[in-house]
Amino acid sequence: MTGGLEVVRAGALTTVQDQGRTGWAHLGVGRAGALDAPSHRLANRLVGNPVSAAVLETTVTGCAVRAVRTGRSVVAVVGGAVCRVTVDGRPVAWGAPVRVPEGAVLEAGPAVSGLRSYLAFAGGLEPDAVLGSRSADLLSGLGPAPLRDGDVVPLGRPGPCPPAPDAVPWPGAPAELVLPVHLGPRHTWFTDTALRTLTTAAYRVSVRSNRIGLRTEGPALQRARDGELPSEGMVLGAIQVPPDGRPVVFLNDHPTTGGYPVIGVVPERALAGAARVGPGVGVRFVLA
Repeated sequence: MTGGLEVVRAGALTTVQDQGRTGWAHLGVGRAGALDAPSHRLANRLVGNPVSAAVLETTVTGCAVRAVRTGRSVVAVVGGAVCRVTVDGRPVAWGAPVRVPEGAVLEAGPAVSGLRSYLAFAGGLEPDAVLGSRSADLLSGLGPAPLRDGDVVPLGRPGPCPPAPDAVPWPGAPAELVLPVHLGPRHTWFTDTALRTLTTAAYRVSVRSNRIGLRTEGPALQRARDGELPSEGMVLGAIQVPPDGRPVVFLNDHPTTGGYPVIGVVPERALAGAARVGPGVGVRFVLA
């Protein structure tokens, strides 16, 4: 460890995230990890980190951190959701590496476009790992807790910083979220009309969405069968339909088992967009 980051403003929800803890679902431990995986990887590359390094993931309101006990400037980048970025109140580049002197405050402001910003620091963040990952899991409580004002997050030792590119192709927030769907395993629990509704109706992102799942607002899906299933395994991208009939797309902090029927599954490669859209954005499900 070479110093750390003192949290000056934690924001609405700021967590430490890396690539997540895979391979533990059989013990009831979920994946967690950065919701917007492409932005997480790109932010790490820009500061010379392995793509697996831990970063800060903010939600809507951004955050502010101070470099403490580093003995040097810290190279950082703020990407993901577009926002105003400052160092000690002075505007600096969004989406590109900047130097943060020891004692200076780096602030990522509220999201202007998108939902979640990613703050990567040369050397990566090094809170204690749990089951091989430094990610916070909001459902299970594993990993470091969501940040609070005054917390200090340890920094790792930086490697060589790569040359700054002339332009960086950051993925943007979609105006409409289009999610491909593989039907099953429990699509037969729904009427033919419900299956048509799923793939033709217009849904919206619900304000109740979070890291566990993207909840939707729109027409309810009618079941062909009553009753509930015994709990069965749940995977990333599963579209579970609770009693209100509105589809819920499971994201990284999802439970590993559940008893509501899964009408279909969204491939993992298509889920990054779900991390970038806020309440009210349109959602369409299309057959893969």
